[in-house]
Amino acid sequence: MNDKPLPLKGLKVIELGTLIAGPFAGKLFAEFGAEVIKIETPGDGDPLRSWRKLHQGTSLWWYLQARNKKSVTVDLKAKEGQEIVRRLVRNTDIVIENFRPGTMEKWNLGWDALSGLNPGLVMVRVSGYGQSGPYRDRTGFGAIGESMGGLRYVTGDPGRPPVRVGISLGDALAAMYGVIGALTAVYHRKVNGGKGQYVDVALYEAVFSMMESMLPEYAMTGFIRERSGGALPGIAPSNTYLCRDGKYVVIGANNDSIFKRLMITMERRDLADDPGLANNTGRAQRAEALDQAIGAWTARYDLDSVLEKLEAAQVPSGKIYNIQDIVEDVHYRARDMIQEFALKGGEKIALPGIVPKLSETPGDTRWLGPELGAHTVEVLTQIGYDAAQQAELKQRGVI
Repeated sequence: MNDKPLPLKGLKVIELGTLIAGPFAGKLFAEFGAEVIKIETPGDGDPLRSWRKLHQGTSLWWYLQARNKKSVTVDLKAKEGQEIVRRLVRNTDIVIENFRPGTMEKWNLGWDALSGLNPGLVMVRVSGYGQSGPYRDRTGFGAIGESMGGLRYVTGDPGRPPVRVGISLGDALAAMYGVIGALTAVYHRKVNGGKGQYVDVALYEAVFSMMESMLPEYAMTGFIRERSGGALPGIAPSNTYLCRDGKYVVIGANNDSIFKRLMITMERRDLADDPGLANNTGRAQRAEALDQAIGAWTARYDLDSVLEKLEAAQVPSGKIYNIQDIVEDVHYRARDMIQEFALKGGEKIALPGIVPKLSETPGDTRWLGPELGAHTVEVLTQIGYDAAQQAELKQRGVI
């Protein structure tokens, strides 16, 4: 833990979401010092607590996703639980929710109700299709957003079925847009005298915004980008190549001068001096032939030798890291991206460092994902519930 100030200290956030998108947004706020109160269902809590690899009944993912958050158990379906949230909202900057549109309204916790209690409130609303439009009521998950947003169609090898990225990328992108939107709205409120507002983030739109030039290319020329395996379409050479030892190297030599250095390193002066390959337009037209030439060269050497030669020539390149490679990498360690913490029983757990790195007010892990309801008493006491009231609410299953 560092002793420098945290930049979001004093910012109060209520997280009402579950699983990935909403909680990922809450995690980002919490890592930079915001007080994030995570509302969970009594009994089971966020389903993420039991996802993937478990340690003594708790997901290892949970310790990361919920780090620095306060866990408060509240039944949002109960009127008394809804009243707890309303009390919290009166002194809150941001509310995060990622339920299907209309769910919060059903619980009397929609935008109109909450903003009426706190006109300066900023509400992050993450959903599959957004708060409006003909698809708003459909069930939306990250995988669906990645498909509708265009990412799934271009991912995979030519002539083979589309594949998914191996992580919940759509959820993470939506969460980051939610955080950007919320901080923008808070800035507007504080600096420009604006009022509170809600931030409407659709999973498919977050993905679609990442799709580079696909829309203008189609609108102007009718071009539909297809799957291209490891290559970067229209930019050459930039691909993944097999080495002699069965390992792969990624090479990005699409810059004109870098391409020339790569060809010289490969002892292909004929290609280095070919005027038809002097710029990307010409190289893109001969991308397949260039990939074959580069692949033939990398196949002559082991990965480490290839990387050494390319590093000497200042050609961007790298191996494809698995998680073991990441943990053992000296650069990850030097940048403090592998951090170790002690669990309750003393066992060590490794978590990723916090991104981005602020020079004066860096983020920090102050505590790991908490036990279910660990902060219920603390938070409810702060908003006026005495011990007797809390005992009654607990006995009735509201908290």
